[in-house]
Amino acid sequence: MNKRFLAAGASVAAAAMVLTACTPPGGGDEEDSSKDTAVNIGWNESFRSMNTLTANGNATSNAILTYMMNDNFGYYDDKLEVQEGALGKVEKVSDNPLKVKYTFNDDAKWSDGTPVDAADLALTWAGTSANFNTVEANNNDDGTVKKNDAKTVYFDSSTAGSALVKKFPEISDDGKEITLEYSKPYADWQTEFGTGADGVGVPAHIVAKKALGVDDAEKGKDAILKAIKDKDTKKLSKISNTWNTGFDFTSMPKDKDLLVHNGPYKMTKFEEGQYVTLELDDKYTGPVKPKIKTVTVRYNGDPMAMIQAIENGEVDMTQPQATADVLSAAEKIDGVNVDAADGATYEHVDFTFDNKGPFDPAANGGDEEKAKKVRQAFLKALPREDIVEKIIKPLNDKAVTRDSYSQVPGSPMYDAITKVNGVADAADGDVAAAKKLLKEAGVSKPTVRVMYDNTNSRRQQEFQLIKESAEKAGFKIKDVGDVNWGTRLGDGTYDVSLFGWQSEGTGVTENDANFRTGAQNNYGGYSSKKMNKILDKLLVSKEDQQQDLLIDMEKQLTEDAFGAPIFQFPELTIYRDSVKNVKSTSVSPTMFWNYWEWEVN
Repeated sequence: MNKRFLAAGASVAAAAMVLTACTPPGGGDEEDSSKDTAVNIGWNESFRSMNTLTANGNATSNAILTYMMNDNFGYYDDKLEVQEGALGKVEKVSDNPLKVKYTFNDDAKWSDGTPVDAADLALTWAGTSANFNTVEANNNDDGTVKKNDAKTVYFDSSTAGSALVKKFPEISDDGKEITLEYSKPYADWQTEFGTGADGVGVPAHIVAKKALGVDDAEKGKDAILKAIKDKDTKKLSKISNTWNTGFDFTSMPKDKDLLVHNGPYKMTKFEEGQYVTLELDDKYTGPVKPKIKTVTVRYNGDPMAMIQAIENGEVDMTQPQATADVLSAAEKIDGVNVDAADGATYEHVDFTFDNKGPFDPAANGGDEEKAKKVRQAFLKALPREDIVEKIIKPLNDKAVTRDSYSQVPGSPMYDAITKVNGVADAADGDVAAAKKLLKEAGVSKPTVRVMYDNTNSRRQQEFQLIKESAEKAGFKIKDVGDVNWGTRLGDGTYDVSLFGWQSEGTGVTENDANFRTGAQNNYGGYSSKKMNKILDKLLVSKEDQQQDLLIDMEKQLTEDAFGAPIFQFPELTIYRDSVKNVKSTSVSPTMFWNYWEWEVN
């Protein structure tokens, strides 16, 4: 998985992991430093799930809150280095086979007093590996996950690294140590489990209570472990149902079990679509010592409304959709800081390959080459330079098109990869060349349905520029924009999607979820045996092999006319002078990464 909807993630620089040992976040702060302090934060999308590992829960709007409500084994700082988290330590104990041991701190406890331990991480492994699924997918037509019947096990998630752990893990008698053995070397082992907002996942004892009816916490954890070890389909069916949707809610739940957490903050209020309030939990036993007692996240999708809220003092911090108007308005407010930078999110277009639409071979007499030429024609007409010039440069006069599927402009491998990957030539806004390709394909005026967030002003502008250029090239463009675009991804009701990916980290294996056949973020149904083989090699790659493999991967994506990157999002972090130590990082959870350092005058 490893990418989040920004409103979705893209690989930032594919650097080697640096695990930096340090004092866990917030350790050593004064006990009364958070007395009666509060901060209000503006965000564009509402919370909807405590389980950030599912397809539905994998959103930045969830991650920014679960990150404050749950501890982890590691997190990314603003230099993209992995720092040691508050749950314990991660260590490689064997190279051949690769074995990784997680040791939980003695003070790691869920908010109901139950220890955080191996059962929680084992459940996360089972839920994200797809190794226990009895079907490849179990979704409704609209993309939502179905309820599994008694003979079906389907966890609505998958990650490449987790899938490589085939054996039931070694667990110490006290449950404080769990060792996972990989079936082959894995490049990103340090951050596969327990990192950032995902933490160790949802509490296993609560899943056991809801799914199996076991009220006793320890017996519940044992029941979860036994079901996984025995591959008990009947019980795993119930467990996967609870794991998939049991922690989803859009207002304050009556069932307090859904709010069980292991970090310093607890959720105390949630008004649907309006705001969520977190408060420091006096039962928290870990080392993180935030300085703010109450954090309220207020929701509004209109970036100018957020600027007005900053000016009125209703909001102290925000990262709204960056536009020239937003930047100009924010810079005019006294007592407000505006930090501008490139974010980790990048805009891109993806094609749908399997919906019998214009880019699907099935709609072109089964002719793969014909369908590919239609895709190539659309890409040729894509006005990427025009989009950057008119929409992004007013915010960042040094902005350029992003010409890599896996690297941000300026990252160490970017120049070498973009020099040979073919993206710039394949998507250069050449209408005449696009017309020629359509003619060669023997296709006249194909209708293309474009899906995007039609309430987002930047996307509205992008869509218009794309529509004008594509129609000049001979396409007929149909606007199927939708405010609920995220829930429609993969449902086949569109031919082109336009949205952004935000990264959770820097690992090279992030690409797997996007481009492998049947992978979780591969919403367009793209399938290539050559690509799968390249991704297989990336999974086990060493640092000195990764650039060449990424070049192979990107060349293949261009050859297959997968889609195209467009630009790196400009990011604006806007905050009042009264809030100190606000810094953003270019991976999820952005400006929330160091919440324990925030101070309010």
